[in-house]
Amino acid sequence: MSAAPEDPARVVPTPEGPALAVPEPVAVHPVAAASGGPAVPVAAPAAPHIVWDWNGTLLHDIDAVIAATNASFAELGLAPITLERYRELYVVPVPKFYERLMGRLPTDAEWLVMDEAFHRHYWVAAEDAGLAEGALELLRDWQEGGLTQSLLSLAPHDKLVPLVRAHGIDGHFLRVDGRTGPSHTTKAGHLVRHLAALHGTGVTAGRTVLIGDAVDDALAAAHVGARAVLYTGGSHSRRSLESAGVPVVDSLAEAVRTARELAG
Repeated sequence: MSAAPEDPARVVPTPEGPALAVPEPVAVHPVAAASGGPAVPVAAPAAPHIVWDWNGTLLHDIDAVIAATNASFAELGLAPITLERYRELYVVPVPKFYERLMGRLPTDAEWLVMDEAFHRHYWVAAEDAGLAEGALELLRDWQEGGLTQSLLSLAPHDKLVPLVRAHGIDGHFLRVDGRTGPSHTTKAGHLVRHLAALHGTGVTAGRTVLIGDAVDDALAAAHVGARAVLYTGGSHSRRSLESAGVPVVDSLAEAVRTARELAG
């Protein structure tokens, strides 16, 4: 199914990179208009907005993650890991995950080797990963309902944008942002910058819900005053996700319904 047609009053993707912000039209203040005075422009009221995570949420890549993890572990002399154990131990920032496996934090030199090995294997395995069940329809329906959404990932920006376009869904987002800078970071700072870039589009933190698959997604949402819904199809076990104290769901359809309720 093709992406919905672009609306010139919205924020649209560009060939050079992520979407560019274009302010939405303003409303006319009803009191000023009724009194015969000049129309006073006021910002349109905020509407619900979803910030989607990519890996393990919209992109069903957990099999690629496990394959890449075990391939990189073999290079590093570590024993392979099962999906269940991975979900129990995984945490962001990722060096903490290796600390849980090794009993100590990797040194800076070890981390560089580990990170390079994982990504080298992951981007090969990810070529066969598809969108999560129902993702395309959910993105389309949310947009056709007149609501907005964007995408924020800790995947490298230069890798993320072409992959999102390859899946044909870039037209559904106000903005697509991947990680810039080092890989051993959390999402909170990136979400601050993501929402700042959406200033003027009608998006507010108070009516934003982040849908992701990691406890770090919930922490990032809380950091900016937004809400979060966590999905069990990705990197964490349900028990781990429930420790974040936010709604935990087993499908993206349920995630969207919950996000709509949370956003008011």
